[in-house]
Amino acid sequence: MTIPVKVASKELLVVDDLKTYFPVRAGVLQRVAAWVKAVDGVSFAVREGETFGLVGESGCGKTTVGRTILRLQPATGGSVFFDGEDVFAKRPGDLKPLRRNMQIVFQDPYSSLDPRMPVGAIIAEGLQIHGIGSQKEQQEIVMEMLDKVGLNPYHANRYPHEFSGGQRQRIGIARALALRPKFIICDEPVSALDVSIQSQILNLLRTLSEEFGLTYLFIAHNLSVVEHISDRVGVMYLGKLVEVANRVDLYRNPLHPYTRALLSAIPLPKPRSRHQRIVLKGEIPSPLNPPSGCRFHTRCPLAIDICKQQEPAFEEKAPQQWVACHLVESVGGTAVLHDKGELQVS
Repeated sequence: MTIPVKVASKELLVVDDLKTYFPVRAGVLQRVAAWVKAVDGVSFAVREGETFGLVGESGCGKTTVGRTILRLQPATGGSVFFDGEDVFAKRPGDLKPLRRNMQIVFQDPYSSLDPRMPVGAIIAEGLQIHGIGSQKEQQEIVMEMLDKVGLNPYHANRYPHEFSGGQRQRIGIARALALRPKFIICDEPVSALDVSIQSQILNLLRTLSEEFGLTYLFIAHNLSVVEHISDRVGVMYLGKLVEVANRVDLYRNPLHPYTRALLSAIPLPKPRSRHQRIVLKGEIPSPLNPPSGCRFHTRCPLAIDICKQQEPAFEEKAPQQWVACHLVESVGGTAVLHDKGELQVS
């Protein structure tokens, strides 16, 4: 089934040069000896009503991006604007109204729910904190949210351990949805679920997006999952964005060598069909000491000398397709890639 790409004019979320570093302490006095650069200069925007997919290998910093946007993790630098408001400029006491419109669905449906609270209380907790409605109205909202995510009213009196993984993730979605937010960060919401359950949760998220006009930042490492739900996709590597494009353009004509390698790893549903698999050599460098120049040059099969010396600029190489690569050039309204001395039209 082909999902139409949404067209939205307003940018609901704007992330500019976001940096999140973690200190490494050493010695008796536990002084800071170095910094782990988990997120190092990430910039993108999410339009109102769209789903922006953020993908990359484990450890690339995509989850840290999501948590930093919500100020669950303090930022080292950069800025985040949500609906025109500077998120980082607000004092902790002023964040409450903002948090009502910015929610998150966590990756692990087992640890993200309080095992000592019944499901109804878990969903209603946000309503109580924000003082929304009377107790009766809160219960009505809880029942409505349970119905929206495909659960029954009697589930409100049960505890998280009585549910399967897929059902727990539905509860997490209901909790995030109860406040009627504008924006939800989905932090790998299906990675801990069986494949058969993954499609159900993805279809549920898409249905809720259409019904409530939600905007998603969908974080995942599975590119086939991102293709199913996203309108635009950003690809991260070692704390930086290397490519951002419309979903259709990215999957049809990937420009960055790293994006091509990731897409080549997606298994095809036809067992007898064959496609070229790009196998990356070497290990991912440590964000504690990232390589000079392009961070991908240590594993890139096309790397040249400039890749080792100079960091590539993140530029619009093709219409609405931004890439950080020395080997990609704009020629005649399209993009070309230098491949072993020859130009190949992407």
